[in-house]
Amino acid sequence: MRSYIGGRQAVSESDFLELALGTPVELWLGVEGETREERAARLDAARDILDDHPGMPDDLIRIAAGVVESHPELFDIVSLPRPARRRAARKGMAA
Repeated sequence: MRSYIGGRQAVSESDFLELALGTPVELWLGVEGETREERAARLDAARDILDDHPGMPDDLIRIAAGVVESHPELFDIVSLPRPARRRAARKGMAA
């Protein structure tokens, strides 16, 4: 079965998010290893988009809440393997 949004095929979860948001997910989350200049440019672009679409944060919150509700196992840090728990704790994600 193929899924299309606005005439574009969504193959992965990332595709669905990008098509739902109208922007690449990396714009909001960043990418590993980005430089300070790349981060600054990414954040400037994100601010411009938010200026043009002030309702977008509400849309993002609804999407995030839906993911949490549909997949609570993704946010259960106790069920993560030990190395992932350590990484999460270093990032301040552990309770």
